Amino acid sequence: MSQAVCILGATGSIGQSTLKILEQHPETYTVFAVTAQSRIQELAQICQKYQPKVAVVPSSKVDELSQLLSKLGISGVEILSDEAGLIAVAEHQDVDVVMAAIVGAAGLLPTLAAVKAGKRVLLANKEALVMSGDIMMQAARDHGALLLPVDSEHNAIFQCLPQNYFDAERHGKPKLGVSQILLTASGGPFLNHSLEQLQSVTPAQACKHPNWSMGQKISVDSATLMNKGLELIEACHLFAVEEQYVTVVVHPESIIHSMVQYVDGSTLAQMGNPDMCTPIAHALAWPKRIQTHVPPLNLFEIAQLNFQAPDVEHFPALKLARQAMKSGGIAPTILNAANEIAVAAFLQQKIGFTQISQVAEHALNSVANQAADSLQTIVEADQKVRVLAQQYVVNIGS
Repeated sequence: MSQAVCILGATGSIGQSTLKILEQHPETYTVFAVTAQSRIQELAQICQKYQPKVAVVPSSKVDELSQLLSKLGISGVEILSDEAGLIAVAEHQDVDVVMAAIVGAAGLLPTLAAVKAGKRVLLANKEALVMSGDIMMQAARDHGALLLPVDSEHNAIFQCLPQNYFDAERHGKPKLGVSQILLTASGGPFLNHSLEQLQSVTPAQACKHPNWSMGQKISVDSATLMNKGLELIEACHLFAVEEQYVTVVVHPESIIHSMVQYVDGSTLAQMGNPDMCTPIAHALAWPKRIQTHVPPLNLFEIAQLNFQAPDVEHFPALKLARQAMKSGGIAPTILNAANEIAVAAFLQQKIGFTQISQVAEHALNSVANQAADSLQTIVEADQKVRVLAQQYVVNIGS
């Protein structure tokens, strides 16, 4: 019997890779629902090819999608809108698997809805865990959801941990012989740039990642190392460890996707070509394996792997993220909201590259921390920080 899949963020790079895998295994998976924020033409083409039951777009785009589907001769696709539509498809009783690939804080409530509905949730939206990690993980336990990481690094860690790791008590320290998690980072396109060079980089340069094909937001985050900072916070929640047990290792080739060290001196690594289809396929089929188009590694061609410590002076975002995780409460929400505003401003050329981290640091220093004990608290903090960060962007950009 095939499994029905809902793809939150179907037109993004993760959504496209997911569709590619589903197409390879039509006997196992069907597309139940797809969503998009702005690329409505692409969503219509997805509907034509995969014939989902439901599509979700912003209310301002409903007419556009309806007209496009009509022109393509497509009927039978129900169109829902806005956050309510996203939540409706994420928790729909006919959905078995939810790919949570909406970028940013917008993915929080739909992802949480899928978790509370007890779905198999493939987590590509790291911000959902960054903002509400304790709430999300508790909801997964309470509702029997299977929360599987799709980020290549967290998926690699998952593959390197003992099978019964998640059955053990969650207390903040590594367990079952694990001593340290090694989270790899490519270092982005500016790994060897001087501070002077970093001050003059352009959005186009920042979006040109050396190894991965990604959207603009995550590409800029990779360039500042904020992406790795957010992944550090995500890893702490997923694997129930304090931040001191997660070490970031710069590995420019992106062949080793992450590692787990054990108390006996062993280090287990998951390796593969840098293609998101591998971790997506792993999370889709776990504990089984399914075929993808990704070629196996040719170790003779690679020949050499390099590692170095991250430079937190040139890339302070990583230090800020570690500080936010250590502080706990709403500090990660503050960091994430300010960073989203700062990245958007950089892409619009309102601020410089090095000022992205300045915006995040200003927000962390300006907003009082408090316990992240409810969704309302988290959402209110997120909104408050966005206003503050937007004003700071105006001040430093003028």
